[in-house]
Amino acid sequence: MILSVAAATFGLIFLAELPDKTMFVSLVLSAQGRPLAVWLGAMAAFGAQVAIAVTLGALVLDVLPHTAVQALVASLFLIGAAVSFRARNYSDEQADIALSQSPLKTFGLAALIVFLAEWGDLTQIVTIDLAARYHSSLSVATGAITALAVVSALAVTAGNEILRHIPTRILRMLTAGVLLALGLALGISAALG
Repeated sequence: MILSVAAATFGLIFLAELPDKTMFVSLVLSAQGRPLAVWLGAMAAFGAQVAIAVTLGALVLDVLPHTAVQALVASLFLIGAAVSFRARNYSDEQADIALSQSPLKTFGLAALIVFLAEWGDLTQIVTIDLAARYHSSLSVATGAITALAVVSALAVTAGNEILRHIPTRILRMLTAGVLLALGLALGISAALG
């Protein structure tokens, strides 16, 4: 495992996930009770999604030449930046979901909702990109799942407090800026390479 890759992945996924819908879903579900069951359900879903994403990233790397991978990753980062920038003014979505008192049902509901919400999500796309770029699926998976675990834990324990101090708009703009910088750097590298 390459610690610098895991750390870079952690930082990017952490920033991308903070203003994400799955953070808000975790926040809403845990506000209705059983935060540990919500967190464990979210982690089961995130684990499955990260495994899928790094596998897809590794497959892309095996099929395409290095410059094509760089150009693809740069394009996806730029698309991610545009999506984050466009979402800067979206209102925070909150689902009104009635939960059973059963921890197992809460776990299952959280796992299902988060798993479905993550398909095609910015963090899934970024994880695929990073796995293709860094050639280290384990490092990317470790950084991604750790970031998702931390964000989910923050959501179920202190989500409202975070959103009071750091507006969602600023988090989305920061994410857009980081993705834009990465996309431009990779695009230039692909064009020169």
